[in-house]
Amino acid sequence: MIHLKGSCHCGQVEFEFDSETPVPFMRCFCSICRKTSGGGGGYTANIMGLSKTLVITKGSDKIKSYRAIKDKTKPLEEQQQCQDRFFCPQCASYLWAYSDEWKQWIYPYASAIDTPMKPPPATASIMLESAAEWADPRKLPRRAELNQMFDEYPDFSLEMWHKEHGELV
Repeated sequence: MIHLKGSCHCGQVEFEFDSETPVPFMRCFCSICRKTSGGGGGYTANIMGLSKTLVITKGSDKIKSYRAIKDKTKPLEEQQQCQDRFFCPQCASYLWAYSDEWKQWIYPYASAIDTPMKPPPATASIMLESAAEWADPRKLPRRAELNQMFDEYPDFSLEMWHKEHGELV
C-alpha cells in the first residue's frame, strides 16, 4: 500500500488516498478521456485508489464533477452515463474519476498526483479505436530519430519543427 497526494494546478484543491496499484501504466484513448482531460497527446493515464481512503484536504467546496455519456450517437433513451470525473473549476485540472459501479475504487489521473511514482515497466494503450489519428500510437513513427525526448523545452520552436518536417501551412 502506498499513500499518494494530489492537487490541481492552481492549488485550490488537494487530496490524498491509498493505493495498491500506483503505477500509471494504462493510457486510455477513448473519446471521453481524450476530450475531457486534454492530457498526454489525446490520452489520459489513470491509477487506482481505495475510495474509502480518499480525503480532500483542501478545497472540498470547490470541486465539481461531470458525468459523460458513453455513446452520444445512440438515441437519448438508450444512452448510458459513465464515471463521474471530478475537477477544479478554477483551473480545469481533472483530479479523479469515480463510478457507482465500482464503489470501492477511485481512479485518480496520474497527472494530478504530486507524490513521486515509479515509472511503469511496460505500458498499455486502450480504446485505440477512439484515438485521434495524430495521437494513435499504432500510427506514430517508431524510428528513434523521429521520437525525440527532452528534459526541458527543446531548442527549437513549434514553427521551426513544422518547417523542418515540411508541415508548415
